[in-house]
Amino acid sequence: MSRGFDEWLTTQLDDLEREGLKRTRRVVTSEPDAWCVIEGRRLRNLASNDYLNLAHDPRVIAAAQDALRSGVGAGASALVSGRSPWHEELEQTIANFEGTEAALLFPTGFAANVGTLRALVAPEDTVFCDRLNHASLIDGCRQSQARMRVYRHEELDVLERELKRSTSTARRWIVTDSVFSMDGTLAPLSDLCDLAERFDASVIVDEAHGTGVFGELGRGVCELTQTEHRVAVRIGTLSKAVGTLGGFVVGSRKLVDWLWNAARTQVFSTALPPAICAAANAAFQIIQAEPQRRRHLLAISQQLKDELSSLSGWSVVAGSVGPIVPIVIGEPTVATAASKQLLEHGLLVPAIRPPTVRRGTSRLRISLTTAFQSAEISELAAVIRSIADAAST
Repeated sequence: MSRGFDEWLTTQLDDLEREGLKRTRRVVTSEPDAWCVIEGRRLRNLASNDYLNLAHDPRVIAAAQDALRSGVGAGASALVSGRSPWHEELEQTIANFEGTEAALLFPTGFAANVGTLRALVAPEDTVFCDRLNHASLIDGCRQSQARMRVYRHEELDVLERELKRSTSTARRWIVTDSVFSMDGTLAPLSDLCDLAERFDASVIVDEAHGTGVFGELGRGVCELTQTEHRVAVRIGTLSKAVGTLGGFVVGSRKLVDWLWNAARTQVFSTALPPAICAAANAAFQIIQAEPQRRRHLLAISQQLKDELSSLSGWSVVAGSVGPIVPIVIGEPTVATAASKQLLEHGLLVPAIRPPTVRRGTSRLRISLTTAFQSAEISELAAVIRSIADAAST
């Protein structure tokens, strides 16, 4: 390592420390029913995206254990020799669950977003990307080398004007998360589809935080808003409500065939381990058979928002729905201090700071799972209110 490089690293890390933005690594041992252990302390885990509490479900674990007899790793990319019967079964399960012709697996949700956008969006196109989209969607839009326009979903009149101005472009794409992960709010999918149809654009939706949580069948916000047939490409993840690992794309057979040939993050990545595919397949069966999980999740999520509706100096993001409950505090040092106080109460609640969120909007981000009951939600709200009251005095 050159001296200049070492000095640069020292300066950058010192700057992060001074601004209250330096992250440090720690070991978290995950346990069933939303518990975890950090440095010998057993904590209630309010940082997990395992919304339906499936990651430790005995049926999901048993399915993975059974598949392990066929080996730990896939051994190659799916295109070469890594697509096992477990992969084929899971893709068919996902297609059936989503009501589409076909599905395609990716090693991660990040890879699904980047690979799909790079395979579909061309340099001569224009892509419209919501400012609150996940980093993987933003990176995919940038890497496509298309003309990129960032819009705010609460200002669709601006998006409309930009669509009108893009008449000379080859194709137009509107790209959005269905649930914005740091705000817990939903994209206005019906309005976006209306604009897309008016201006001959195609809509791409990432249902990462929607799959398994929203909709009568658990398909996500596209189902909830009855826009499934109007959205050109639907992307999802297996690492949140499904409780495993990986990403997927669903749609027409033609779409999946094209991505199979053109999505570099899928073509050049080793396929998911067969055991993960088996586990995810079992999880989808549970999601379909036990809709009471998501009903309970949505009920306790609304309860927490109601009980935190009048915090002193802090506020739950307006319009947030579902298990993501963000409490905006402001400065990163205050958010970090609040997170540490919650840790003292046995509660793991992360402080989210820039660059993940905009400056001045550092927050606590609570992620609820079906492991929590109504009485615990009231206890959690009482602790947060006490910390907020103390911070405001």
